[in-house]
Amino acid sequence: MKSLIPALTMLAAFVPVTSHAEALKDSDIRSDIIGRTIYLAAPLGGEMPLTYHKSGTVDGNGQAVGLGKFIKPNDVGKWWIKSNQLCQQFKTWYDGAPMCFVLERDSADKVKWTRDNGQTGVARIGD
Repeated sequence: MKSLIPALTMLAAFVPVTSHAEALKDSDIRSDIIGRTIYLAAPLGGEMPLTYHKSGTVDGNGQAVGLGKFIKPNDVGKWWIKSNQLCQQFKTWYDGAPMCFVLERDSADKVKWTRDNGQTGVARIGD
């Protein structure tokens, strides 16, 4: 039995740990996201900042990841919370289409997001 314990310990190190993170609720979104800048991780590196103002507006700045060459570098929209989801709609980005996100706490300063179309990603919570 003693020789089996090290083998089981080594095996346990290779078993994936699944996350049981809970989605943020309305009140969590208001306290953890609203009034702050969220930095979306960009697929090719860098971050895209979105600032969620308490007034209900959201500012985006694509220049932070060099997107200014390809799209309108700045846009402003509105945000709202619906059924524990953070929703937003920009004036020109995404053709002005509204979108909603389920947010899950990943760590003290990061969230995982899942958009209503199934896309996923991570974001860093700033000040």
